[in-house]
Amino acid sequence: MILASAVLLGIAAVWSLAAGLLMQDLGIRFRQALLYMPFRLVYRIRDEAMRDARKSDAPVIYVVSHQSRLEPALMLSLLPDQTLHILDEASARSHWLEPWRELGRTIAFNAEHVFVSRRLVRVLRGKGRLAVYIPDTVEPDVKSFRLFRAIARIAMQADARIVPVYVSGTRFLPFSLTPPERAPRSWFPRLTIAALAPMTVAELLQRAGYQRSNTTNALFDRVAEARLAGTDLDRGIFYGMCDAAERFGASRPIIEDVVGGVLSYRMVMTGARLLGTRFQKLAAPGEPVGVMLPNTNGVVLTLLGLISSARVAAMVNYTAGPASVASAVKTAEIRTIVSSRAFVEKADLADVVAAIEQAGAHIIWLEDLRDSVSQKEKIAALLQWHRPLMPQDASKPAVILFTSGSEGTPKAVVLSHRNIVANVMQAEARISISPEDKLFNVLPVFHSFGLTGGTFLPLLTGVRLFLYPSPLHYKLIPDVARKVRPTIMFGTDTFLSAYARTAEDGDFSSLRFVVAGAEPVRQETRRTWRERYGAEIIEGYGLTEAAPVVAVNTATHSRDGTVGRLLPGLRMRLEEVEGVSDGGQLWLNGPNLMMGYMTADKPGVLQPLEGWHDTGDIVSVDREGFITIKGRAKRFAKIAGEMVSLGAVEIMAQALWPEQHHAAVAVPDKRRGERIVLVTTAADAKADKLRLYGKQAGAAELMVPQDIIKVVELPVLGSGKTDYVAARRMAMTQLGLAA
Repeated sequence: MILASAVLLGIAAVWSLAAGLLMQDLGIRFRQALLYMPFRLVYRIRDEAMRDARKSDAPVIYVVSHQSRLEPALMLSLLPDQTLHILDEASARSHWLEPWRELGRTIAFNAEHVFVSRRLVRVLRGKGRLAVYIPDTVEPDVKSFRLFRAIARIAMQADARIVPVYVSGTRFLPFSLTPPERAPRSWFPRLTIAALAPMTVAELLQRAGYQRSNTTNALFDRVAEARLAGTDLDRGIFYGMCDAAERFGASRPIIEDVVGGVLSYRMVMTGARLLGTRFQKLAAPGEPVGVMLPNTNGVVLTLLGLISSARVAAMVNYTAGPASVASAVKTAEIRTIVSSRAFVEKADLADVVAAIEQAGAHIIWLEDLRDSVSQKEKIAALLQWHRPLMPQDASKPAVILFTSGSEGTPKAVVLSHRNIVANVMQAEARISISPEDKLFNVLPVFHSFGLTGGTFLPLLTGVRLFLYPSPLHYKLIPDVARKVRPTIMFGTDTFLSAYARTAEDGDFSSLRFVVAGAEPVRQETRRTWRERYGAEIIEGYGLTEAAPVVAVNTATHSRDGTVGRLLPGLRMRLEEVEGVSDGGQLWLNGPNLMMGYMTADKPGVLQPLEGWHDTGDIVSVDREGFITIKGRAKRFAKIAGEMVSLGAVEIMAQALWPEQHHAAVAVPDKRRGERIVLVTTAADAKADKLRLYGKQAGAAELMVPQDIIKVVELPVLGSGKTDYVAARRMAMTQLGLAA
């Protein structure tokens, strides 16, 4: 009895001492520290952000993302005791939460009582503090979105600062509010509390970089930023994969292709480690290694093998032609390229291989690497699948991608591990995805959309991935989709419209939505997919330099004709462009922006991006924050001193001939500097018809093309974008201007 009492007294003394230290560290009361201590020990909580959050000057509203039953206990333990916590009914009645409710002031949530009365505004004006718990959802329904509107209104009336708080990891706890099939349960995940700097609603509007009257969207965007801040970007791609394997299960099937079958996280990482040991012998750490492979399981293993061995994956665009591939090899100073004999033979890439070798690079065949692996090595790799071969540094280059070269020699875009992981998390904070989903990726991995969105995003978020080797198999892809039953698909307007022409009504019926980028989505394409398959096309906007996603429409925020709203964590500004009254040239800044370029005139030399990046795109932004692409700055024709958007000309032609494809290009004109030529697949296209339609639509006369070139098919890049260089060349040739 005496011994037991002594042990209990010892535990109490240690507990009190630890609580005292915690009280000093976080600035909380002793009783708060006593009740917070078990959470901190069990969940190894990173809580540094709460020190500054507590010091926020009143009046202040702490907007807490409510993911589990744990958040109220954590916030009652960590926020100042004079904070008024507005709890949901379950938390207000819960017996286990009683000791924590005694730490502060609480009231039960009632929409009519809380957000209609003026009580909360009076509390805040009296230098008060509120903690409001909002449902954690990426795409909130109408009811949930009303809470954002109410909080923003209260903050405006009381001139209160807002501090978003997000506890990363709680949605996977056994007492999570998210259904288990969407968030696998874990008893002891490590938790991280993210709390952003206090800002008033007026300050949130000002920092957006454009005029916006919607205070609700400003708050919604800020809360999404807290979600992003809760992600440890320094974990990088490899450890991000390990975290996903631990969270969703190492045996969970994660990737599949038409030949290699299904692979689990463990199998993927084991294969990557085996290949990584070979890559260590082929190149030095940090050296770029070319990857010329189609969308198969093998390309994923190769990418992760290079990452594990601290080599940089340089994605070769084999559809760009021998000259562009040779230029890319020289620009990035690639000495070794990994490819497949079977792929080269099927894709008829002998001329590309010859250009690579002539440029000084050596090709290593994946088949040879696979055959060289011994049974002993396989066992060793299986035992150490979760360990990288080399130390990982998220600030170092991970991938090199090449621009299309449509405006000159292709540039090498260098992306770090942080850039890619940040963009994955930004997309996850905007679009609702879960382990229940299956993503069907037909976009090539040498394209940034196919690499980050179509490959790394599902791998890091537990979404099953089905890889298809070519987006050009218009007749086969619908049949594969019918068998695979994906819920998400990525594509471009060109590819999606082609699939719709050959597909049967039930082929894509399993899809929840389709994410489209790289080129504008035509209304005809959108209507077809909506009516025939019940799938919404979510249009977005990106660029290789941004890894690539910049903006996207969502279920909550969607507007046809726009590319959506900016992702969380990104900032933008518009600079004036001569001759463009509605809009400006878009500049971006954010964690997903590239490390820098390598160019042909300085091969192998990273030219770092410093500060803001000029996208070269001219856009307009409405009051809700929706972005409309006017066109590339270099895709404007200057006719008699006036700037005319070639993209706007295409939209006009599309409205007149909706089922056809069109490309507007500018060619030299002796009298007016430039003139517009329409290259189109519309067999009945006539200039007088277009002129009459333009006049009726109120288009300026300068916008109407004087020349129309009819083609059977528009030239397309491997990424699915229109090849404007080739289209302009066709126009120049037919008009006799090529010389």
